[in-house]
Amino acid sequence: MGAALLTVKNLNAWYSDEKMILSDFSLELAEHEVAGLIGLNGAGKTTFLKVLSGLLPTFRSGGIYFCGSPVNFRKRDFKLCRYTVFAEDNSFSYFTFREYLSYVFSAYRKERPDLSDLIRGFHFEEYTDILLKDLSTGNRKKAFLITAFALKPQLLFLDEPVNGLDFQSTEYLYQQISRYKEHGTILFSSHILESITLTSDRVFVLEHGKVRQTFERGQISAADIREALHYENDM
Repeated sequence: MGAALLTVKNLNAWYSDEKMILSDFSLELAEHEVAGLIGLNGAGKTTFLKVLSGLLPTFRSGGIYFCGSPVNFRKRDFKLCRYTVFAEDNSFSYFTFREYLSYVFSAYRKERPDLSDLIRGFHFEEYTDILLKDLSTGNRKKAFLITAFALKPQLLFLDEPVNGLDFQSTEYLYQQISRYKEHGTILFSSHILESITLTSDRVFVLEHGKVRQTFERGQISAADIREALHYENDM
């Protein structure tokens, strides 16, 4: 794997003072890798992605670094380096996919590439001019995934990307995730072991807001991850 791209040290995050979601959470992402986050419901996967995406201001840390320099998740220079696809996203409801795409590429100051392969791969041909609010959950997810893979940010965050997808689109998604290392780094959360084992270079197992165990390439197996998750369930 490459040099450190994003380093998070001793992160604490909360929604209310009474309930800490992430506690002394530390994680490092390398350049050009695919990293998977897995854990039981409530382990903190989505909360962590919200912090990285600048959507949760209630956190503190011992240091957060991007390419070796301190970073502010809400500053524009960092925002231009990352894009997030959430498990559920009802934003931009009155945009069509094409309108949303134009907006995103303008915001990121990038020229829009040819998306025909991505649209065909996700079987999205019939939905490009329909309002996002009128799409099914799966097709709305496809709209954001197509945008993400076309944009090719240095950091791509995916929250439960398989949810709502049909079989063929899921297989195509796995291909896109595996190939993404040519462009940048992916961090994605999933509760589906197949998606983790087929695509990840490293897997972080979350428990009670901390990284309990890390599996490296060559050590990643469904049986070992399942055992780690069962251990959590027994606690």
